[in-house]
Amino acid sequence: MPKEQIIASLDIGSSKIRTVIALLEEEKKMPNIIGVGVAPSTGMRKGNVIDVDEAISNISAALEDAERMSGAPIHHVFVGISGQHIESFDSKGVIAISHAGSEIIEDDINRVLEAAQAVNMPSNRRILRIIPKSFSIDDQRNIKNPVGMIGVRLEVDAHIITGQGTIIKNIEKAVHQAGVDIDDIVPASLVAAEAVLSRRQKELGVVVIDIGAGSTSVSVFEEGTTLFTTSLPVGGESVTNDVAIGLRTSIDTAEKIKIEYGTTAPDEVSDRETIDLSIISKIDNQKVSKKHLAEIIQARYHEIFVMAKDELRSIGRDGMLPAGAILTGAGVKMPGCLDLAREVLGLPVQIGFPTEVEGVVDKIDDPAYATAIGLVVWGAKYEGRSYGFSGLDVKKFLGGVKGWFKNLLP
Repeated sequence: MPKEQIIASLDIGSSKIRTVIALLEEEKKMPNIIGVGVAPSTGMRKGNVIDVDEAISNISAALEDAERMSGAPIHHVFVGISGQHIESFDSKGVIAISHAGSEIIEDDINRVLEAAQAVNMPSNRRILRIIPKSFSIDDQRNIKNPVGMIGVRLEVDAHIITGQGTIIKNIEKAVHQAGVDIDDIVPASLVAAEAVLSRRQKELGVVVIDIGAGSTSVSVFEEGTTLFTTSLPVGGESVTNDVAIGLRTSIDTAEKIKIEYGTTAPDEVSDRETIDLSIISKIDNQKVSKKHLAEIIQARYHEIFVMAKDELRSIGRDGMLPAGAILTGAGVKMPGCLDLAREVLGLPVQIGFPTEVEGVVDKIDDPAYATAIGLVVWGAKYEGRSYGFSGLDVKKFLGGVKGWFKNLLP
């Protein structure tokens, strides 16, 4: 890597598109953030492109915003995507070690991971990541790095993350037409964790719950690697819709009062407190109960955390993660969210702020920037190489195995 390198990220969400530009300096471990950009995401809905022209315009606006702050042009980006179309499952791969001495080499790791991806999938699914959870050599299990060990049979337990091919292609088209190339496309559930988790938390066992506008990502890490990921079909937009229906207001008014007056703790709100909508809206002019608003918001957040708890129960980790739960994403800034999560999940809970960066910290000291910052950290850590591989770019993965193992070391 040269002494200085510019790296940029593009977090394409359903509510906002965020861009971060960082300077990687050889003598520094952490990326130095030099530019931040944000734009409304009117061309996206729940992770899908619904208007290509709008999406291109939104992406361009976010990029230009970051370029103005940094003074550095952006030519290529790491892209984070989310949404209900992101799905994951576990798979196994097995190969025989037949070369001289039966010593396992990096090429064997590549072959066993390729074997793990030989699964039946619908033709419209695209593999985004294959993440090795653990390896086995003959009868020895739970091996992190088998390179250099002796054996005749190598097996891997892998976690495969896929996305819908047409949705990904539309996102790629919008990014390219906004004038930038794509370094890599990474599921947001993985990169948000890069920004807010320490290596120790990943070793002990932790869940990251990323509440976005269109969906909520749940990612579980244990023994230093990804154990489980999923996407829940609810998020901040679900809360806004509930408020609009429950209080009979327009969507725009519902979003404003949710942000300005919302809380997930109705017990802390007086029955007599009201909100005069005529002050903040030209359409709605009634008065609504602030306590009723809080009850509506609490109900939806309670549902999100119950769904996350059900996912943890499905993998035998309900209440069994020593490092607890880390909440991130724009949705976790709702007052009372932390206490409600503790009550429902039965785990220690804290808000996840980006920690692995320096620079314009005042701009990105916000859980809403976890994915955008995580993409930069991801790119810096693996120098463009991921610890999985794109189904359409195996060569990139083959060059990155050594870097992946290096980052497993304490």
